[in-house]
Amino acid sequence: MSRWLWPKKSRRLGPRAGVVSLDDFYRDLAHLPMAQRGKANFDHPDAIDWPLFAKCLKLLRSGEKALLPRYDFASHTRHARPRVWRPRPIVLIDGLWLLRRAELRRIYEIAVFVSAPEALRLARRVDRDQRERGRSRASVLAQWRGHVKPMHDRFVAPQKRLANMVVEPDTADTRLAELAERLKSMTHD
Repeated sequence: MSRWLWPKKSRRLGPRAGVVSLDDFYRDLAHLPMAQRGKANFDHPDAIDWPLFAKCLKLLRSGEKALLPRYDFASHTRHARPRVWRPRPIVLIDGLWLLRRAELRRIYEIAVFVSAPEALRLARRVDRDQRERGRSRASVLAQWRGHVKPMHDRFVAPQKRLANMVVEPDTADTRLAELAERLKSMTHD
C-alpha cells in the first residue's frame, strides 16, 4: 500500500479501521554512529525487522492488542515508547515489501498494490523528504538514483503480480471505493 492513499481513504471505513505502517519496523540503528546511520540502504527489504513485523502481524490478525514500534527517520532509531494497537476489525497495512514473503501473504485477506508512475513517485519522495525529514533536494535525488529506483525495480515492482487488486492513479478513487465496500461487507456480522 502507499501511505499517500490510506490515511485519507481509510476514513471511509471509520473507527473500524486502523493503519499500520511497515516503515515503523525499520531496524533500529542506535548502535551506529550518526554518520553511518544515514548511509544505510533504507530501500532494501533487509532494512526491515521482519521477525518483529511477523510477530505483530499475527497479533493483529488474531484481534489482540499489540505494541507497535514507531520509527524516527531523523535519528534512524525507534522511539522509546511503542504505539499501543487496540484491535479493530479492519487493519490496513501500508508498506513497500508486504507481498514479497509468502508466509506473510497468507495472513492477508486482500493484497492491494498501489502503482504510480516514476515521475509521481519521485515528486512525492522529494516533497516528503524535504518537508518531513529536512533533506536537501540534491541529497534526495542522489538517494533516488543510488538506492530508491534500483530497489523499486528489483523488489517493489515485481510484487504487482502478487496482488488481488491493483490501484493506478487514474482509477484510485473508484478502486478504493470498491475496496472500502468490500472490506465493510467482510466485517459485517
